[in-house]
Amino acid sequence: MGKKGKREKKGKGAEKTAAKMERKVSRRAKKEEEDLEALIAEFQSLDAKKTQVIESSCPPPSPRLNGSLSAHPEKDELILFGGEYFNGQKTYLYNELYIYNIRKNSWSKVEIPNPPPRRCAHQAAVVPTAGGQLWVFGGEFASPNGEQFYHYKDLWVLHLATKTWEQIKASGGPSGRSGHRMVACKRQLIIFGGFHESARDYIYYNDVYAFNLDCFTWNKLAPSGIGPAPRSGCQMATTPEGSIIIYGGYSKQRIKKDVDKGTLHTDMFLLKTEGAGKEEDKWAWSRLNPSGVKPTPRSGFSVVTGPNNRSLLFGGVHDEEEEESIEGDFFNDIYFYDIGKNRWFPGQLKGPKSEKRKRRRGRQAEAEGAGDEEMEKQSPQGPVEIVKEVVAEDGTVMTIKQVISGPAEEKERSESEEEEEDGALGQQVEPCPRSNAMLAVKHGVLYVYGGMFEVGDRQFTLSDLYSIDLHKMEEWKVLVEMDPKAQEWLEESESDEEDDDTEGAEGGEEEEESSEEDSEDEEGEEQHPSVQPDEKHADYLSRTEQYWIKLARSNMGPDAKEKKVVKVAHAMAKTFYEDSV
Repeated sequence: MGKKGKREKKGKGAEKTAAKMERKVSRRAKKEEEDLEALIAEFQSLDAKKTQVIESSCPPPSPRLNGSLSAHPEKDELILFGGEYFNGQKTYLYNELYIYNIRKNSWSKVEIPNPPPRRCAHQAAVVPTAGGQLWVFGGEFASPNGEQFYHYKDLWVLHLATKTWEQIKASGGPSGRSGHRMVACKRQLIIFGGFHESARDYIYYNDVYAFNLDCFTWNKLAPSGIGPAPRSGCQMATTPEGSIIIYGGYSKQRIKKDVDKGTLHTDMFLLKTEGAGKEEDKWAWSRLNPSGVKPTPRSGFSVVTGPNNRSLLFGGVHDEEEEESIEGDFFNDIYFYDIGKNRWFPGQLKGPKSEKRKRRRGRQAEAEGAGDEEMEKQSPQGPVEIVKEVVAEDGTVMTIKQVISGPAEEKERSESEEEEEDGALGQQVEPCPRSNAMLAVKHGVLYVYGGMFEVGDRQFTLSDLYSIDLHKMEEWKVLVEMDPKAQEWLEESESDEEDDDTEGAEGGEEEEESSEEDSEDEEGEEQHPSVQPDEKHADYLSRTEQYWIKLARSNMGPDAKEKKVVKVAHAMAKTFYEDSV
């Protein structure tokens, strides 16, 4: 009894502290939000001018992260809504609605009167009611300089059959927040966690709300037991029985003035109801201890429900603090959680069957009398680190480290084989490591769109689209490639070249800027030292090394470490050399 009473007392103390913090954050955020409400209202007045639904085919959407990608419940379509983009100086928020046609591999933009205001880090859930509905709750709007935040607490529904937006006004819902999670479960929307941030303060949540899809009412749940600590960006999934699973997430707390400590959560919980999903049902938290191989600690991962009663986790980042800087290791791996077996396991590519047969035949021919088959059986299946380099249009080199399990060993081995075989097999395609991507599953196929990764102080926001059949797990397919021309990064000294805030937030100036960058980059390329006839890479590097180091230094800034500058310079030289030969 003593221990239980102590736990309850401690829990009530924590609730009082959280409530006090929330009041403090709310007071400080009120002035900021009043300033931003004027900007949001200005954008909404522009949206109000739309009087009819206009659907038009279009190129793939511009780079973004923290939007929502949802599978249409009845059609072979994916629905992309919202998101954000940061170019080094300005934050762009979106409320555009895009439809991706899976069969045609084509995009269309749908302009609908009176949409939700621009936002990112919201949540969306699809239900099959009346031809399909897309429900959207919360998220945030940021000032163009990214220093002020407005957190939404509104609830919207997109009626897919009639292509109309409707705001649902019901009292008693969650406070304004972003980074929360929401799932549709037994005619309810269940919302958990998230955070609210002002310029100086922040608070993370671990509360649970249910919205009834039949009577349109909110209900704050009061589960028994010890639940997860406050967090955002966690994994949230439903079980066939109507229970909720929570895994991981991120939170931070202030340990002293202007010093915050972040926490990557790796714990797992089950929120179970004893009834049939009614408001009066009793809910209870319990701790889960899954078997198998759990994902490595990370934040910014993306989640979706896959086939065969499995929840899926993709990508993310693990930040490591080095002196005064933060270096992030980004991931592009997949982990499955088998809900029925309470077990984690990594998703491993099996490789296309035709390629495997080619490899097997080739190796058997080489291995006659040499016992190669035995060696292949004994070869380790551990993870292999692969380093890739991607060059943006402005010459910046993105060095991407990724750890690939199992078949990566075969892939690396194939690269060292004869050029004929290497050309026949080709290099295995996969999304580059990233965080905050958007996921959807349709007909057992996973689709991964956009997201971001960082190189030094520079952020690269993506607009590529990949797919993989989760039943076969053979290979990734590229549906839309990453366009280096879309990579824009403006240093602070270039601020006088910026346009006004309204244009930036609408995201309508990117094509003009990228075309200007194209011409600048073409002029820059002509100045690179040319490769002489029959010159080897080592000789070219020796002759031009100082030029490339100077160029790398100008791209990376004066604070970059010399060792890293030299590494980037060599990579740039190698890329230019290979393109020229």
